[in-house]
Amino acid sequence: MKKLIIVLLIGFGGYGYLQNNPDIVSSSSEEGITSSQAISDAYQNRLSDIQVRGSGKVSHILSDDTKGTRHQRFILRLSSGKTVLVAHNIDLAPRINSLKNGDSVQFYGEYEWNSKGGVVHWTHHDPRGKHIDGWLEHNRRKYQ
Repeated sequence: MKKLIIVLLIGFGGYGYLQNNPDIVSSSSEEGITSSQAISDAYQNRLSDIQVRGSGKVSHILSDDTKGTRHQRFILRLSSGKTVLVAHNIDLAPRINSLKNGDSVQFYGEYEWNSKGGVVHWTHHDPRGKHIDGWLEHNRRKYQ
């Protein structure tokens, strides 16, 4: 009986911790690494093809990449101080027209390593249903 009470207390304590720290838990449709620290780790270890979720502040807005599929491009500064390029496919998802330097953007997409800090792409739905859908969120509006 004493062991059962201890197990229940640990279970409720863990549940309470996860409720207060939702970024630790990923839903089954959005599995991936969370937090800028995890992206920093992926950069340090030169890892790619990793689903990531996080947020940052826009530090630079770049011109659109118009070669092949079109991508809206901007640099986010993460809470770790690292920066990451966001390449958002605007042939498959709406463009964020109101984006300005200093704005907060949340993201869910695929991280690809490069020597400049990495790229987050696949921030859109996959019309073929073969890749996990990603998204961007800006001013409480989701772009996917």
